[in-house]
Amino acid sequence: MKAEFLERMQKKQEEQKRINYSLVAGLIILCLSFVLYFLLQFNSVQRSYLYPYPYQDEVMKYAKAYQVDSDLAVAVMKAESNFREEAKSHRGAVGLMQIMPETAGWIAMQLEDSDFTLENLHEPERNIRYGVWYLSELQQEFHHNVVLVLAAYNAGRGNVKDWMREKHWDMDFQDIDAIPFAETREYVHRVLKHREKYRKLYQ
Repeated sequence: MKAEFLERMQKKQEEQKRINYSLVAGLIILCLSFVLYFLLQFNSVQRSYLYPYPYQDEVMKYAKAYQVDSDLAVAVMKAESNFREEAKSHRGAVGLMQIMPETAGWIAMQLEDSDFTLENLHEPERNIRYGVWYLSELQQEFHHNVVLVLAAYNAGRGNVKDWMREKHWDMDFQDIDAIPFAETREYVHRVLKHREKYRKLYQ
């Protein structure tokens, strides 16, 4: 009887220790969460860790040249590659702005860039130039409707034109949640969120 009693007491003590450890761990996590939340209220912290702005000079240069909102251009870059110049998607999109090789070839012809090769599409400045120029081209095609522009950048201009025809959208279309592709819906929402953050943080 005494042995059973001691065994039960030992089990209770071990269970209490586990509960205490869990409470302490939970308290530490809660405190760290509050500290992190507090730090993220500082714009400098957000600029350093959540919304950095590498290649700012290149983005500004080509946004001005091709009359594209620079906040939109950097938001696309963040959503596409998170600023990794070596990025390559499973579909074959390349670089900072995640440009498909065939699209890049077409852009090179429009820009009369005789030095273009698929190998140098990873070059940050060329990739940014092509991506921003393509945004400008889509702006002209879709009458500066940013929702349609972003949908076309992600899903292809052909798909967007098909949706417009089939669903009777006009150039005033704004209902992001009506976009048929879930990936494209999420992409448009994400880029617009990024654009607002960059607009606020880099006034």
